[in-house]
Amino acid sequence: MKITEVECLILASEHPIVRVETDAGIVGWGECFRRARLLVKPAIEQFFRPALLGADPLDTETLHRRLMGMATVAGPAGTLAVAVAGLDIALWDVKGKALAQPIWRLLGGRVRSRIPVYASSLRRDLAPADEAQRVAGFAAQGYTAYKLHSAVPGKIDDPADRTLETIREVRAAVGDAVKLLVDVNGAYSVHHAMEIGRRLEDLGVSVFECPVPEHDHAGLAQVADALTVAVAAGESHFTHRAFRALIMEGRIDVLQPDVVKAAGLTELQKIAVLAQTFHKPMTVHNTQPTICTAAHLHFCAVHPNVPYEQEYNIEPVSIRDRWPILPGQLRVEAGAITVPDGPGLGVEVDEALVRRLASMDDVPPGL
Repeated sequence: MKITEVECLILASEHPIVRVETDAGIVGWGECFRRARLLVKPAIEQFFRPALLGADPLDTETLHRRLMGMATVAGPAGTLAVAVAGLDIALWDVKGKALAQPIWRLLGGRVRSRIPVYASSLRRDLAPADEAQRVAGFAAQGYTAYKLHSAVPGKIDDPADRTLETIREVRAAVGDAVKLLVDVNGAYSVHHAMEIGRRLEDLGVSVFECPVPEHDHAGLAQVADALTVAVAAGESHFTHRAFRALIMEGRIDVLQPDVVKAAGLTELQKIAVLAQTFHKPMTVHNTQPTICTAAHLHFCAVHPNVPYEQEYNIEPVSIRDRWPILPGQLRVEAGAITVPDGPGLGVEVDEALVRRLASMDDVPPGL
């Protein structure tokens, strides 16, 4: 079997979807990081496509090594990992379909068939009382955990930060019934992260994500060493080598890769080996609820050191909500998603809709 076509389709002006076709008529689907869409399309179709045409798609490790080698030559390691990610996911989808096996079985066999998820709020404009009511609403839907983003992004120690006030309001609304995670996207200095972190401990917060800029490994180490609340990071680390540095230098408690950023399932498997070696639990950064989520489900199903609820974006997403490219699939029920059993990713992509959305160039992102 040989690869005959490689495409990157930008759906609804926002979502980069990868399509890999073979001479056996098998089509594999992948996804790239949404915010890198203008980077990944030319990288995939002009830079990586010639290296894939004619290759055997079952050689996932060999092809991943080839693509990552090309990416490293083009810039710092990981620069083009976001493009490799979509290609790698699509190749695993092809492989599973060709072998009539779900990806989780090809990765070694699953230890769980349902993945619990937490409601990840990406809004930053809610008053504390309003966010508390939102948490209560999602708890009523069966979610057992919720993550908020209440700090001011792009600033350090901004006085408009409402994290503590929001957590207090949430606790007043739902008590201890919902596990709470706080992501400040690196908006704190080291000393302020320690100060806020101690208060979050008193309020029973479970995870403190990116308390300082996540490439400040020394700062992360200072915060992680000072607090008992679990410190998580990793969404902007793109290779297993970068995660090794994060573990050794940042001394964080929870590793948090993202399959559409960290070079796909092949690279996530290598990060998982590191996590096992250093006895670190993992969770996934997951804000793209279609093909990206399907890939994460297969990965999370396989690894016993992925014990917590995993991220699930509760904000409107056009290709899930307005134009569903995976109609009726990957439903959250009682706070969890069932791992697909079908071959490859185990999802059916509405290709006609994908083609229609790729032809739309007048849709504002987010609609």
